[in-house]
Amino acid sequence: MSGITYYLAVDIGASSGRHILGWMDKGKIRMEEIYRFENKLEKRNGHLCWDLDHLFHEVVEGMRKCKELDRIPASVGIDTWGVDFVLLDANGNVLGNTVAYRDGRTKGMDEEVYKVISESELYGRNGIQKQLFNSIYQLMAIKKETPQLLERAERFLMIPEYLNYRLTGVAMNEYTNATTTQLVNAKTQDWDFELMEMLSLPTKIFGELNMPKTLVGPLSSNMAKRVGFQTNVVLPAMHDTGSAVMAVPTNSDDSIYLSSGTWSLMGIERLIPDCTEMSRKHNFTNEGGYHHRYRYLKNIMGMWVMQNLRREFKHKYTFEELYELAHIGRYFTSIVDVNDDTFLAPESMIRALQDYCEQTGQEKPETECELLYCVYRSLAKCYAKTVAEIETVTGRTYDTIHVVGGGCQDKFLDRLLVEVTGKEVYAGPVEATAIGNIMAQMLRDDVFEDLKEARRVVAKSFDVKRIADEMDE
Repeated sequence: MSGITYYLAVDIGASSGRHILGWMDKGKIRMEEIYRFENKLEKRNGHLCWDLDHLFHEVVEGMRKCKELDRIPASVGIDTWGVDFVLLDANGNVLGNTVAYRDGRTKGMDEEVYKVISESELYGRNGIQKQLFNSIYQLMAIKKETPQLLERAERFLMIPEYLNYRLTGVAMNEYTNATTTQLVNAKTQDWDFELMEMLSLPTKIFGELNMPKTLVGPLSSNMAKRVGFQTNVVLPAMHDTGSAVMAVPTNSDDSIYLSSGTWSLMGIERLIPDCTEMSRKHNFTNEGGYHHRYRYLKNIMGMWVMQNLRREFKHKYTFEELYELAHIGRYFTSIVDVNDDTFLAPESMIRALQDYCEQTGQEKPETECELLYCVYRSLAKCYAKTVAEIETVTGRTYDTIHVVGGGCQDKFLDRLLVEVTGKEVYAGPVEATAIGNIMAQMLRDDVFEDLKEARRVVAKSFDVKRIADEMDE
């Protein structure tokens, strides 16, 4: 397979990471997963933390696999989830533990922020959906609990930026992921240093924001030795949803996307942000997208609840069996708010669902069928409500929903989505995040003229199913 230009996407989620090679073949993007590893939270000093050394070790191991296969990538891009970060000291060492967004340390930190700036004024500046785990609240927690760490900090890097730093020695911040901190001004698309000063956060630790496609640099000589080759590190849209949205296989303005995985991100692309009070009350976010776009979306809990139920069930069901069980439970009518904090990191998801139903005066789900259908129905209702809100806020109607990411394989949920919204629903591609990551690297290499052309190629390269066709079968 010589003469082929490979691009490596390292796509790391909250539970696992993958190394995926992409290349062009006869006008289509081809991809192959070459390495997979586990990622999980661990308790350290009473906090839920990420094991960064483990993550970096796995990034390196996956790159060594490229050497083993003799498929050396022209460049590599890393994307992860948003909001989490590290603080580095003057010697480039990590200060303290890398506490994860599911940790409870941010409890009450919103009130600390609102003592300085009101919630609506804050939204007016950054247009970011209030979520208690956003970096702004994490930084306030550090300021309260361990202020000495902020005093010693010389650099703020988000998780994928830190991994890039370990690979290249270059500390570089990236725009799409930075917007999830709630510290970027939506209009200027740059750090809001005035806001940081109001909150007494050190402005010097935040570096220049760079757009996807930017070259970080070559591997350091030490890293090139470790992986067995030299290559360039390039910024994709480092926030995994930013990459996934790039791979939505349409250029139509009449479609809504649903990036479906552990989290569900549902929204549209816009060229100007909406930081109005109406938008804030509907809890929409204006996250950064590729080439100065905005991902106007809502964060919904997604498959997280389902994943936890599956883990708790005594029998290890296949996904097909789960769909069957949910179908059997269609008589069950109780509904939960899937975005309630109760479901963020409970000891038992089954108990959390039962307690919520009891507290809201509804019938309690007892069987696996009831638990599953309760979650499916609640998710579908939440999606339908979000679609209606998007249409209300934008004052227009959308005819299509494109579901991308791992969750698009959930046939039961796809069908419910058609039923509750009445829209045309398309599912695929599954590997949207990795595809978007590879697209940014290819766009840097002028493989495509622009994002429109890249999306047209994605549409013909990957399996995209019309759900209504499958329902007719």
